[in-house]
Amino acid sequence: MRHSTFFWFVLPTATAMILFIALPIISVLLQSVHAPHQAVLVEVETCTPLVGCTVETTMDQEATKALRDAQPLGRFVGLDIFFDRGHLAVNEVKKIINNSNTWNEIFTQLSNLPFYRAMAFTLTFTFVVTPFVIIFGFFIAIGVNAISSYFKGLVIFFSLLPFVVTQLIGALVLFWMIDSRGILGSAVQWIASDPNLSLKASTGVMWLSLIIYGIWHAAPFAFVIFYAGLQTLPQDQIEAAKIDGASRYQQIRYIVIPHLFPLITFVALIQLMDNFRVFEPIVGFNASAHAQSLSWFIFNDLGGETRQLSSAAASSVLTIIGVSILLFPVLLRTWRDFREQT
Repeated sequence: MRHSTFFWFVLPTATAMILFIALPIISVLLQSVHAPHQAVLVEVETCTPLVGCTVETTMDQEATKALRDAQPLGRFVGLDIFFDRGHLAVNEVKKIINNSNTWNEIFTQLSNLPFYRAMAFTLTFTFVVTPFVIIFGFFIAIGVNAISSYFKGLVIFFSLLPFVVTQLIGALVLFWMIDSRGILGSAVQWIASDPNLSLKASTGVMWLSLIIYGIWHAAPFAFVIFYAGLQTLPQDQIEAAKIDGASRYQQIRYIVIPHLFPLITFVALIQLMDNFRVFEPIVGFNASAHAQSLSWFIFNDLGGETRQLSSAAASSVLTIIGVSILLFPVLLRTWRDFREQT
């Protein structure tokens, strides 16, 4: 392919990536190292005949506006926002480590810091949901591929329903089910003989509900990818393995899994990115009192009457770094496999 042809071929994609990925990331990086300007305060002396003279501190509206117009990004603070109590809390973490005697005490006190509380749920959700999505998606694909062709269409349709339903609606459905008036909440109250028992009041149950929902919603995606990969499975190897007396387990372990390994890597990459950015289930479950993710942490900074843009930008940068750290081992393994093949 000519260089000019290749240039015009990749130009639309490269332009879109620069406009919608690179430039926003640069903007977030710049905002994360700047803080809003402090108000310009002036002292005004007011004198009255009966009271006398009093000095009041007020904000100079014109000077404050002029300062913000001159430096719209705010004042440069470097990495101060990253290290403050609302994020990495470096000073607080040092005190906790120095004053704690056991790891349990350290983890308990770290959970009181907002960023580490959000990080704890995010990592738990990511490292539990991702492998279960891959496992369930794989076995669903194996099962569907083995059934009769008369029933495959119907089974595939129902298997894809959780993925077709939007995350927010699916989360609301499960949220209503675990409500005290829902089918699951009422069943638990009946089993426990406690009409006042509420599943929503338990942090552990709420985390478990969010994890179950994450697996339920994403497993069909893995199923579709693996099922498509099974259609390219070399049947001659399967027939040879059967002739040699290989069991069903041995066929899956030594033929099917190696054949689908590139797809497993692909699903793992997608799920690690999606699960690390978990947000919609927390909103749908109204679970912010029990579970906060990094994405919800950013959303909370951007909401309310006073938008904390610098704090949200710093949290976004930390999220990008976290995703990069998670993806690095998988990408490194993929690159090594590619180098070995070439």
